[in-house]
Amino acid sequence: MTTLPIGLDRSGNTSLSAQIYRAIRGAIETGQLASGARLPSWLDLAAQLGVSRGTVRVAYERLIDEQFAIGLGAAGTRVAERPNLTAGPNWAPEAPPLPDLFHDFGTTPLTFQMGVPAQDAFPFKLWSRILTRGARQAAMAPVGYPDPRGDPGLRKEIAAYLGVARGLRCNPSQVLVTAGFSGALDLAIRGLRVEGREAWMEDPGFPLTRTALGLAGMTVTAVPVDADGLDIEAGIRSAAGAALAVVTPGQQAPLGVAMSLPRRLALLAWARQNDAWIIEDDYLSELQLKGRAAPALASLDQDGRVLHVGSFSKTISPALRLGFLVVPLEMARRFGDVAACLAPAPAASVQYAVAEFLREGHYLRHLRRMKRLYAARREALLRCLEEVAPKSMKVQATAGMAIVTSLPDAASDVDIALRALRFGLAPAPLSPWYMRSPRQQGLLLGVTNVNESKLVADCRRLVELTR
Repeated sequence: MTTLPIGLDRSGNTSLSAQIYRAIRGAIETGQLASGARLPSWLDLAAQLGVSRGTVRVAYERLIDEQFAIGLGAAGTRVAERPNLTAGPNWAPEAPPLPDLFHDFGTTPLTFQMGVPAQDAFPFKLWSRILTRGARQAAMAPVGYPDPRGDPGLRKEIAAYLGVARGLRCNPSQVLVTAGFSGALDLAIRGLRVEGREAWMEDPGFPLTRTALGLAGMTVTAVPVDADGLDIEAGIRSAAGAALAVVTPGQQAPLGVAMSLPRRLALLAWARQNDAWIIEDDYLSELQLKGRAAPALASLDQDGRVLHVGSFSKTISPALRLGFLVVPLEMARRFGDVAACLAPAPAASVQYAVAEFLREGHYLRHLRRMKRLYAARREALLRCLEEVAPKSMKVQATAGMAIVTSLPDAASDVDIALRALRFGLAPAPLSPWYMRSPRQQGLLLGVTNVNESKLVADCRRLVELTR
């Protein structure tokens, strides 16, 4: 039910009911009140404005007579369906943000969709029980402000996990729980105080990261990636004095290459010599499908120049909006202050649940199962593409939970991806990941939610769209 900020002039010549009518009508016409929104009852609005119920009734009846509202009896009064006269032709108030990156929110994952875990393989019953206990624990917690850095229990479990799985020695005071990767990136930029300066970014690289750096007023320099990862010498030639480098050294997003040890050491040396910082986006390193993942870049850092970012979006669910940032020990207090003032940790109940999931060993067991499942689905997709598309869609790389395919230069990967949505397929176009021209045309095919029983039909449909 909507609360309406209506100001009344009791000394004017216009009746109070007419003023109420005009205020509500204006809110409807400007889109402040959307179609279907429920208006306050006569009694509630009268009490809010300090007028009689009859005054409100007269205003509502006029709105209903002029088809701005609909009276539904006991169900109340709602705003009528009306055409949107204020929005431009290419935008609607309910349009999702970043439409070039996210086609929709809150829906069941589609075939080939990237960035989401398997919908059919998550231990929902176990997770539901743990989440219920987390909600109960949060409800029984003291009524006070929680630690803005995150639940101490969860930070302890994250530090322990990173020591075992990523070779990163840190203590809980260095770990800050964030609202996913985006929250960690924002906290890192604010804590490092690098807004408005220059940053290196991998080319190709995650479009959301590039957009976020731009929103922070940073000048982004595209640094090419080759078989050894980020080309440090190319970055120095382009912008030696950059204040920040954002990298995915474990599994480069989207090409999947691991940064070689000489490149890692060169990147650390550049940061040390130039008083620069490195944000390590540990993209999918916990889901290395072949062999063992290389240790985190931060594990080699002896000078406190690397900030390590991870999340539970790809392993548990992006709906958690839960990530973490590991900062050098000497910066822990400053980042704690920034978190307290600008970016406190998300809801405690989810943190409690994830802490238990880690503590009881469920997380590592879940990762082992998902690695086997994703490896099998990736192999099935590779076989299928070899069968139905040996020439039109060339496999360029197997990158974590996705397969990178290239397309002819004359093709439009963005157009193909948009048309594929009509058939329940959600490949991601590769070209938006590039900054420099020519942008390579290709498709990123996520393997987590492919259905092997209909995989051949899905691949054939995708090949038809590429033609």
